[in-house]
Amino acid sequence: NGYPEVSESTRARVVAAARAAEYTPNARARRLATGRSMTIGHVIPLSGKHEQVNPIFGDFIVGAGEVYAREGYDLLLSMIPVEDFETAYRKLAANGAVDAVMVQAPQADDARIGILTELGLPFLVHGRAGPGAYSYLDIANVRAFRRATDLLLDLGHRRIALINGPELLDFAARRRRGMEEALAARGLAANPAWMRSGLMTEGDAYDQALAMLGATPRPTAFLAASIIQAIGIRRAVDDAGLTLARDVSLVCHDDVLSYLGNVAGARGGPPITATRSSIRAAGARCAEIIIDLIRNPDQAPVQELWEVELVIGRSTGPVPAV
Repeated sequence: NGYPEVSESTRARVVAAARAAEYTPNARARRLATGRSMTIGHVIPLSGKHEQVNPIFGDFIVGAGEVYAREGYDLLLSMIPVEDFETAYRKLAANGAVDAVMVQAPQADDARIGILTELGLPFLVHGRAGPGAYSYLDIANVRAFRRATDLLLDLGHRRIALINGPELLDFAARRRRGMEEALAARGLAANPAWMRSGLMTEGDAYDQALAMLGATPRPTAFLAASIIQAIGIRRAVDDAGLTLARDVSLVCHDDVLSYLGNVAGARGGPPITATRSSIRAAGARCAEIIIDLIRNPDQAPVQELWEVELVIGRSTGPVPAV
């Protein structure tokens, strides 16, 4: 059960004997012995403005679930209307249903952090919600999209569009900021008509991109907040009678989804140039951190910021001559 007063040598002998006997702890007995529920809650607010239950969320849950299973924890997934999150957290804390809560898709100054802190329920934020003494794991979104924009600027592009996620969410606001900082560093400003924020779906990205490609002047390059949006943009480029990388360049963020591999093939590099960071690996690491927070409740907040990789694919090229 991980009691600190048990010596490491004794623990090792007990574990070895248990493995030899193929012993599996009784979950109910373990909960009684530790006073823990051995369950971690993922409370997902349902909102028409942003659909959290998507393939990216699925890969995160797989990564986290693998660690939970290894460490003897269950996952409680609770879907609630966005306006009911406070009631849901208070109920979880009152009935001892979970030992900790994972907070996902945070907004800037997210109210969930204050509520969970007040309740004394351990929690970890996947992403960030502004400054503060709370535990989180995030990627360097500003630097990622600054690098992506710099790549397009170095290729000569100046008419750059952004198809982003909902900018009330912290990650999307940071990605927009990264793009704007890169433009400002070269004395440029974003065109408001080419800065779009909305549902992170293939269909929505297709509609947004096709409308921009039909205008005059049109963008010569796109930044997309996810590879799912990038697929919609690529379809719009095809339907507009244009050629990707020759007429229009495209850079996206790639979460390395297990079902959708943006990997090198017979034609060379991956299909889409991308800033890359595995969402499944993030799920696994978040699970490790939150279990450690449960086991060591007096430790200082854990704050990890992952850098991303910029992978050059076949979707970017020099600005076309006009």
